[in-house]
Amino acid sequence: MLKSNPVLSKLLAFFGISALLGALGAGMLLPAGILAGATAQVGTEVLDQLPAELNEEPISVPSKILDQDGNEIATFYAEDRTPVKLEDISQHMIDAIIAIEDERFYEHSGVDPEGLARAMVHNVTSDTQQGASTLTQQYVNNVLVNYQNLNGLRTTVSGTKDIPDKVREMKLAVAIEKEMTKDEILEGYLNIVLFSGRTYGVEAASRLFFDKSAADLNIPESALLAGLVQSPNALNPETNPEGATNRRNLVLGNMHKQGFITEQEYEEAVASEIELDMNPLPSGCYHAKDGFEYFCDYVQRLILADPAFGPDRESRQSMLDRAGLKITTTLDSELQQKAVETARDNVPAAENEGFGSALVTVQQNTGNIKAMAQNTEYAVGDETERGEISLNFNVDNQWGGGGGFQLGSTLKPFVFMAWMGAGNSMRDTVDASRNNYDGARFPAYCLDGGYAKIGTDGWRPKNAIRDMHKKMRADYGLYWSINTATVAAAYATDLCAITDITTAAGIHGAGPEQKPLDPSNPSFVLGAYEVSPLTMASAYSTLASGGTYCEPRAIESIVDAEGNEYSVPPVQCSPGALNADNIKELNNTLTQLADKRISKGELDFPIAGKTGTNNFESSTWFIGYTSELSTASWVGNYRGVGPEYTLKGKTIGGTYFENAWGSEIAGPMWVDYMKVAGPKYETKPFPEFDGPTGDVSVEGTAPRPDDSDSSSSNDEDSSESSDSSGDEDAENNSSDNDSNESSDSENDD
Repeated sequence: MLKSNPVLSKLLAFFGISALLGALGAGMLLPAGILAGATAQVGTEVLDQLPAELNEEPISVPSKILDQDGNEIATFYAEDRTPVKLEDISQHMIDAIIAIEDERFYEHSGVDPEGLARAMVHNVTSDTQQGASTLTQQYVNNVLVNYQNLNGLRTTVSGTKDIPDKVREMKLAVAIEKEMTKDEILEGYLNIVLFSGRTYGVEAASRLFFDKSAADLNIPESALLAGLVQSPNALNPETNPEGATNRRNLVLGNMHKQGFITEQEYEEAVASEIELDMNPLPSGCYHAKDGFEYFCDYVQRLILADPAFGPDRESRQSMLDRAGLKITTTLDSELQQKAVETARDNVPAAENEGFGSALVTVQQNTGNIKAMAQNTEYAVGDETERGEISLNFNVDNQWGGGGGFQLGSTLKPFVFMAWMGAGNSMRDTVDASRNNYDGARFPAYCLDGGYAKIGTDGWRPKNAIRDMHKKMRADYGLYWSINTATVAAAYATDLCAITDITTAAGIHGAGPEQKPLDPSNPSFVLGAYEVSPLTMASAYSTLASGGTYCEPRAIESIVDAEGNEYSVPPVQCSPGALNADNIKELNNTLTQLADKRISKGELDFPIAGKTGTNNFESSTWFIGYTSELSTASWVGNYRGVGPEYTLKGKTIGGTYFENAWGSEIAGPMWVDYMKVAGPKYETKPFPEFDGPTGDVSVEGTAPRPDDSDSSSSNDEDSSESSDSSGDEDAENNSSDNDSNESSDSENDD
């Protein structure tokens, strides 16, 4: 259980001392009539009803989500409170609260007999009621209310107390006066008492109404706050300035009568206007730092799913709202701000309905998420206006995302990793001339019979540029993203060997079950699966790191208000997940692709990556990396994958796109972002491949667009197409009916 502050601990620890139950007789100086009246109603049951021990409960303190450098991203609270020491509270505030609530505070022993007698006479002779609770009694009551609130018990707030409640309060007050000093009681009271709405404690109240520390409160400000504790909401100076002013002046009068302020100070304070400088503390991810809301939402979901913070979601939310957690994340705010700016500038959310963009960066060898951004405005619940949505494009369904986006050709590097794993080289030849796999059996050692069979409907993958149905080097086929080359490599390898590699690199579906890729449908090799950008950024970091896969991670540490540390997922990496030598050879292709087709000289440090576009050009990718950072850039229509959702023929960010390919949309967005992100982190050259290299983009003659398959007139992007219907996910297709491979992903760059 969380520990409370030292002052509160003394009170709560004392509750467990059975001798407390006899404190009334030993220390209370009550008029005989009051005791007799209480005894008549309560009898001997009062002592039996008092708990022998109370569990220790902390006062509620807001929690904060911080970036890697300790800068605040968001705050969560049930009660807005910032505990401070008594020496950090203005003396005027201390004087004001004593003057209005308990003028004999330093004279009594917890209960004020004179005040009780006065209240009794008033209540008998008047139509109004007057209380006589001392500050010590009020402190005890606030602590009890806090305990009751946290444990779902009947709350004994003012106006609802019966005589047993009052007797218990007085008994505890007398006992506490023997355990704590007056200053400790006063400090505890000023930190726990309600001032307005969900604002508790004088420091939070001072910030709320005057945007200053409690140490800097002047006389009229102190009197105003002291007056609020009687009726925090009814006397709110923002909504009831007249009532608040009258109450303030009453406090000032008491301060003058009791010698806390001079006549001149009193007159000046009474004559002054209430000058508010409202600064409410927002709570929750909706009020997070602009552009950081989706990352905040992701972190909140991680905590709410973690048993370390409670047995169920409700208790974990309570921990987040009350425990004063300092949640330090992996986020780099400089990168995050650049990612948000880039995503919004390249794809203005309100320009085209349903058009989204996303950038997510992970760090090699740690898995630490450094940026997570998208172009939309964060909304709570369903989409409200164009460009406002709660859906986090970057993550899996489990963490607030949708179903992910079809991968397109971003999966192809892993197909060729399996090709090399079977003893081949990227300089070896694949038979890309074949485009008819009707009835073909693809090797798949992990499936029944050892193969996956294409059904009677057949499968005839097509290419988007002419003269590509021929034998070619594997690196040339990958560079130009030739469908038939990729399928030929898969056919000559083993589908299960490919999914072994994708699983080792952490690739899984973004849906609720997070399924690994299924080798029973060969069309998956062209990117039919829907996967989240975060998953793919992490997968590509395995290529960047020389084979080490690290689980993506968002939280560095969590410490509560008392300094207790909580367990968070550590860096979890799997060295050797992929073959380092094969990665060196693969990177020879991917570095040239990134340099020549994506950066085009705009970045002066080593980069590598792969483009991707789905079948209807409704989802485009570039996933690129340096020696330390891996970033997935995605632009697409988050509402669907059919032809009605295409980006083709649309104007996006002021640019008309005759063809919507990853190299034309997602790639340039990645470059814009990496101009800031790249230089901030290490950008070493990738380990060189020992074998033959050379220009992988040329093999005889450069490819030429085929007008029958693509409307493109340039050779920057080999957009792939197929006979697939594009309206089903490959996960849902049986191994004997691959003609509807839905890859929606074969129209790739």
